[in-house]
This record gives sequence, structure tokens and C-alpha cells, in this order.
Amino acid sequence: MSATNLTPPPAGGWRGSLRLRLLAGTLAWIVATLAVSGWALAQLFGQHLTRQFEAELSTHLDQLAANLVVDAAGAPALRGPLGDPRFARPYSGLYWQADRLANDAGPAERGVLRARSLWDAVLVVPADALADGERHVHRVEGPDGEPLRMIERVLRPAEQPERPLRLVVAADERHLTQPVERFNGMLAAALALLGAGLAAAAVAQVWIGLRPLARLREVLADVREGRAAAIDGRFPTEVQPLVDEFNGVLARNAEIVARARTQAGNLAHAVKTPLAVLANAAAGESGPFATLVAEQVGAARTQVDHHLARARAAAAVASPGQRTPLAPVLEGLMRVMARVHGERGLALELAPCPDGLAFRGEAQDLHEMLGNLLDNACKWARRRVEVRALKRDGLFAVEIDDDGPGLAPALREEVFGRGVRADERAPGSGLGLAITRELARLYGGDVTLDASPAGGLRATLVLPRA
Repeated sequence: MSATNLTPPPAGGWRGSLRLRLLAGTLAWIVATLAVSGWALAQLFGQHLTRQFEAELSTHLDQLAANLVVDAAGAPALRGPLGDPRFARPYSGLYWQADRLANDAGPAERGVLRARSLWDAVLVVPADALADGERHVHRVEGPDGEPLRMIERVLRPAEQPERPLRLVVAADERHLTQPVERFNGMLAAALALLGAGLAAAAVAQVWIGLRPLARLREVLADVREGRAAAIDGRFPTEVQPLVDEFNGVLARNAEIVARARTQAGNLAHAVKTPLAVLANAAAGESGPFATLVAEQVGAARTQVDHHLARARAAAAVASPGQRTPLAPVLEGLMRVMARVHGERGLALELAPCPDGLAFRGEAQDLHEMLGNLLDNACKWARRRVEVRALKRDGLFAVEIDDDGPGLAPALREEVFGRGVRADERAPGSGLGLAITRELARLYGGDVTLDASPAGGLRATLVLPRA
């Protein structure tokens, strides 16, 4: 796992997404608000129509009472027809009726006078007690079986006040329910359209509102991949302090790395100078003591080189924003190796690198790793060294093949030990492969040795790709 991969695993479900949480809360509020509003509007409209419906029945009832007269024989009659023509059309849905109430003066008589719209039917009115001037509303069944809403009152004619009449006006309730149903349907469609518009507005608002965070993520990816050294651009006032703090952390980190490198270099010079003096002094002497000093000075130099390289690599790995194109490094190293080993007449071949291939790390470390492997291949090659770069998932690999004697499988891991050399007769400290592998693993990569199709050894360097 790469040391620079600091991205935490994403949280699952809607709770792990700020966008989904905002949308869920907004949409839930929109649905609840529209549902309550729709119910309230439907109730208000239904109550308004009901009051209007009953007010119209009351108007007809008042008109009926005003036109009703009683002759000398006590028979009720109308002075003239009522104003609504539906009273004259059979089964029109609008009816009136006059019943005589039972009392000491005589029995009850139902339908002593009724509208022509009832034809030969009589409305069955609930037997309830009515005070003078009081009105009751009931639901009854009409002559055609339809539901009716009726309103009633008691009238005491001046001619025969002892024989009160119950006046009833009724209308088909479908004249009330059908407009309510049509209104509810249109209301539901309108609220659905409004809800869709509000939902679209909420999605757009959340998307636009959180867009700076998406842009911040893209810029952070550029920093992590080495395409930028800091976060550039202006962000909203809620996000800009975070950007400024992060840029401050990057600057501070770069300062610490630079200081650590400087101190490491100073330490190297401070330690190597006395070691060089001791080595020169030991070289001018003979004897066991001089030999011991020379050996210990060599061991000290080896340890200093190893730990300084490791400290430098660790500091570079901890610093984000590193990006080193691979092709220029390989081309430069191939030219250097051609000059260094020019007297041997080696054929150095570099296959074309894939476009845009870059190392997520420092150029100096890449030079050191590839330089060690190329130099090792050139030392052991007979006539040819071949180099190619390959893309992998989030990584890249550089394969270096030589046609030399190769290396026994049992020794391919041992040579990565510090101070271990495959051939003691060859020059070197034995730290090249060890440092190369430690550097590669610090970056999350690795170095492996295998048999080469060219007959010698294949060294494969795998590193994170920017």
C-alpha cells in the first residue's frame, strides 16, 4: 500500500453522502409540505362548496316558504312557480316537499304538496323535532335512488297555525361531490407539477451549492498526482478558510522536507569528512590496525549512505504533489550509461514510453533507482541492454533486460541484502540494489529479479503512477 494514499474508504449508504443527505431532507420536506397543503386546500374547498350548496338550498327553502299559502279548507298551495326550472323537470335532482306534522289537531301527512320533479315519489324525511325557525340538514335517498342532501324547517301558516307544515328542499349530492372530485384531481396534478419543479430546483441547488467541493476534490487530486503544488483558485467563503489552511500545511510540509534534506546533506558532509581523513590516514599505514580502521571506515560510509538515502526517500514520500515524467529520466540515463560504458560497445535500446507516464515521487529518487538498476545491467551485459516501460493499474513498471550470465534463483533475493554483492570481484559497495528496493517499497512499489528472455537477468521496477 502506498504511503501517499491517504484517502479513507467511502462510507456506505446515504449517510455517507452530504449531497444525498441534503437532497433527502429537502425532498422529504417538500413532499410533507405539499401533502399537508393539498389536504388543507381540499378540505377548505370542500367546506366552501358545502356551505354554498346548503346556502342555495336555504334560499330555495325561503322562496318556498314565501310562496306557500293555505286555503280555507286547510289545503296548502303555491302562489306561483318557484324560480328554478329544475323543480318542474321530473327527476332533475332538485326537489321540494311539504309535509303536515302530527299534533292534537290531526295526524301527520307526508307529501301534501310537492314539486313536479318528484313525479309520483315522496321523500322520506327523518322524524325529528324542529323548533320554530330552526333548520336541520339530513342525507336522504332520492326518488331515483340517488343520495340527496336536504334542509328542512317548520312553517306555521297564519290561516291554520295549529297545523304546522314541514318544508323540505333537497338536491342531488353529486352536484356537490363531483366538483370537489374534479377540483381534487386538478389540485393533485398541480401539486405534483409543483413538487416536480421544487424537486428539480432542490437538485439544482444542491448540485450548484456543492460544486465547489467537487472542484476542491479535483484540485486535491491534482496536488496528490503531482500536477499542482498547491490548491489554486478562489472558493466560497465557507470553503476558502479550509483551502488556505491546507495550502499552509502543504507549504509547511515542503519547508520541513527541504530543511530535513539540508540537514541530511550537512550531516553527510560532516560525517564523511572525518571518515575521509581516517581512510587516508589508514591508507598511509600498514599493519592490522590500519586494516581494521580501513574496514570500519568503509562500513561507516556504507551505513551513512544507506540511512541518508532512506531518510531522503521517506521525506519525499510524505510530501504530496510530486510528479516526475518517466521518459526524460530514462532517456537521460541511457545517454549517461552509453558514455560510462562506452568502451565496451554495448547496444542500449529504449522502447518508446507510453504517453503521459509519470512517477508519483521525486526525480532524484527515480534517477537513483533506475540508475542503480541500469548500471548493474550494463556491468554484467555482454552486448545488449533493453529497457521498456509498461502501464499497470495505478502503477507502472520498468523492465531492464541484459544478456549477461544471469543470476541463480537462490541468489536473486540475497543480493537485496545490504552490503551483499553477487561477485566480490566487481566494484561497488553492495548497497545499490538494497537502496533501490527500500526506496521502491517506501513509495509503495517493489523491485524483482527474474530470468530474462535475452539470456541474462531481468530487473523489474514497479512504482506508483501519477
